[in-house]
This record gives sequence, C-alpha cells and structure tokens, in this order.
Amino acid sequence: MSQTLQAIYAAKRKARRFAVQGIYEWQMSRNPVHEIEARTRAENAMHKVDLNYYHELLTEVIGNREVLDALLVPVLDREVDALDGVELATLRLGAYELKEHMEIPYRVVLDEAIELAKHFGGADSHKYINGVLDRLAISLREAEKQQAK
Repeated sequence: MSQTLQAIYAAKRKARRFAVQGIYEWQMSRNPVHEIEARTRAENAMHKVDLNYYHELLTEVIGNREVLDALLVPVLDREVDALDGVELATLRLGAYELKEHMEIPYRVVLDEAIELAKHFGGADSHKYINGVLDRLAISLREAEKQQAK
C-alpha cells in the first residue's frame, strides 16, 4: 500500500476516534454538536485527522440517531437505553458507515468499530460490537456479505 493511501486510512481512523468521543460526549451531556466539534478541534492536534470525515460522522450520526437506532434495534439483545455509552456511540457510528458509506467494505467498518471498542470500551465490548454490526451487515450489505463467503 502506498504511503498516500496509508495516510488517508490513518486520517479516517483518527476521525473515527474523535467522532466516537464526540458522539459519546453528546449522549452524556447533550451539548450542542458545534460546541463539541469546536472544543475538540481547539484542544487536540488535528493536523493528521480527516476533518471533513470527522465533521460528517459527528454531525450525521447525532443528527440521524433515531434512524440508526431503528436499524440497530432488530439486531440488539437489549434495549438501546440499556447499552453502555461507548458501545452505543460505536454502534451508531458503525451503523452509519454501513448504511451511508458503501465504498468502505463492511469488514473494514467492523474492524474499525472493533478497534474503537477495544480502545474506549469495556473488556469484551469489542465482541459485542462485532456481533451486532455483523448481524446489521446482513441486511445493509447482503450482496457484499454473500460475495465474502
């Protein structure tokens, strides 16, 4: 893989990390999204972050949380309100990417969500995230999952 592609992937990965933190903050505080984004940009070294992707993830996941939650409900084993905050933020972000970013292979979406859960979540939350998003991919990425078999 070229260094340019590696830099692009790394910038998106960093955008996801900041986005999941912002989504989590919003879930806990309901602070305005623009304030969360402004503070994050001011307090962190963001020069290697895909800022457009960060902005999209933060604003679109929060703005479309009802739609994303409706996608998640059938594949969850508990109520949305019973999820850990980090798990919920990660699942919402993963559901958004599965639904809206078909150019990103579903396995990449799952891998990125698993890494977020390992970094920010509880001990085994990555296993739960993997299972839920894998079940969601069956409905959102049916053709792609069939090809992967």
